[in-house]
Amino acid sequence: MALATDDTATLAGFGSLPLRPDLLDAVAELGYDEPTPIQRAAIPPLVEGRDVLGQAATGTGKTAAFALPVLERLEPGRRSKNPVALILVPTRELAVQVSQAVDDYGRAMGVRVLPVYGGAPIVRQLRSLERGVDVVVGTPGRVLDHLGRSSLEPSGLEMVVLDEADEMLDMGFTEDIEAILEQTPPDAQTVLFSATMPARIEEIARRHLRDPLRIQIEREKRPEGEAPRVRQCAYAVPRGYKPAALARLLDVEDPAAAIVFCRTREEVDRITEEANGRGHRAEALHGGMSQEQRDRVMSRLRAGTARLLVATDVAARGLDIDQLTHVVNYSVPSAPESYVHRVGRVGRAGREGVAITLMEPREHRMLKNIRRSTGFEVPLEQVPGVAELRARRLERTRSALQERLADGGVGEEFAAAVEELSREHGAAEVAAAALRLVHEAVNGAADEEEIPEAQLRPPRDSRDARGRRGPDQRGERAGGPRGGREQRGRRGPGAPAAGRTRLFVGAGRSSRIRPQDLVGAIAGEAGLNGRDIGAIEIADRFSLVDVPASAAEQVISALNRTTIKGRKTVVRRDARQ
Repeated sequence: MALATDDTATLAGFGSLPLRPDLLDAVAELGYDEPTPIQRAAIPPLVEGRDVLGQAATGTGKTAAFALPVLERLEPGRRSKNPVALILVPTRELAVQVSQAVDDYGRAMGVRVLPVYGGAPIVRQLRSLERGVDVVVGTPGRVLDHLGRSSLEPSGLEMVVLDEADEMLDMGFTEDIEAILEQTPPDAQTVLFSATMPARIEEIARRHLRDPLRIQIEREKRPEGEAPRVRQCAYAVPRGYKPAALARLLDVEDPAAAIVFCRTREEVDRITEEANGRGHRAEALHGGMSQEQRDRVMSRLRAGTARLLVATDVAARGLDIDQLTHVVNYSVPSAPESYVHRVGRVGRAGREGVAITLMEPREHRMLKNIRRSTGFEVPLEQVPGVAELRARRLERTRSALQERLADGGVGEEFAAAVEELSREHGAAEVAAAALRLVHEAVNGAADEEEIPEAQLRPPRDSRDARGRRGPDQRGERAGGPRGGREQRGRRGPGAPAAGRTRLFVGAGRSSRIRPQDLVGAIAGEAGLNGRDIGAIEIADRFSLVDVPASAAEQVISALNRTTIKGRKTVVRRDARQ
């Protein structure tokens, strides 16, 4: 397998590439001057007809790298019914984007391109295929459906492209891809592009590509001392404070457009509702939505009527949003490859971007694995405090006021009102009062509590001088994930151990509260480890639990925001200690 890298060619301009004049004109009209490294390395061998295995990060111009050779292969005025090229992509959104790009490049040629994907009426796709198309761009499931119906004839395919191959495998399309490739002509040119190159990709390439040229575009190395294009950072946040931390960071960063990646549909809906409640224009995107709903969401985001997209990883794959400036991992991704794909959503075409990760203490090891696997520097930073938040908001208000003054659009009626008020209070005092009124109207009564920094290690007071766990730590066995008898979780009489605070929880045996319920709620919502929780006593109508004194307020705040066994409970310091 031959190997090419981004050092193989340094010719400038698309004119140096083996493309016919109408394609070069189309590229110029779209405003592209210089090919990217992957385009420069991939287009010549693809035009020659070689199989290619290409690796390049998301956002490096892979679409044009295979779309232009596909169009170069088409004969002018071609009117054959069966397609000459098939492009497989992981998601509906990417199918639409790639087909649009192919149409843009080949519009002067009259190219007929059809996106096929689930969730759209198959009858329309059947009619288009019956009339005849040149290029089909589709998701594996729907393409396999058309092959089974014989509505897509593979015998005339001259070129098959797998775009974002690693994502398709991650989404469970391995068997579908194998079935599709088995039905394509053995002499068809096969092209595989991927951001990462796991062993499964290598295996598919070994079976289905013929002596492929391997093209690997390394990550761009920045000059020493120069800031990275995508600023990456992480924040250690207790679980109960994550919604507040997300809102705080969005307020301070003020993104033009952002994607927040969540793990589940339920989390997407909850975070979207909370974000809108805090004044952010947020839209949800997940697999439980119809294609019409998804299209509506994307239209709002691209039109600027929404600035925040909250989405599951799968639903957001393949999205290409020009104005995107920020991505936020609401939790640390479980796989480094997912992190790479998410970061690749920003910083495209030389633009700057920001990638933020909210990390619970228990996810620290996952973040270390991402750093080690990717080589990315992802420093841990502290969530901005209330003072910084207020200063940032005031700065935005001041900037907006400056713009209005520069435009000269104050209005005579307002000037007259200021002049009248100034006779009694003075111009500076009137201006300050007006500024405060506008500032409060814009920012509202947002939550301005300090967000505690999560502890990444157990408190030192949890072990004695010899490193052994003290008596007050036995509550973990009684109430931890393994459960245990309630008697073993009871505390004895007397005050809590040194360095600990006893909390009152307004629910007990009558609410079917068990020690493991309390430990699970505290560990899950406040970010403490089970071993941080001390003795537990459960009475009929209330419970008492010992926690580290340094984390008492964090636990109280977190539990008062959530439910235990499906019901809201009052949590406070025990008045009897």
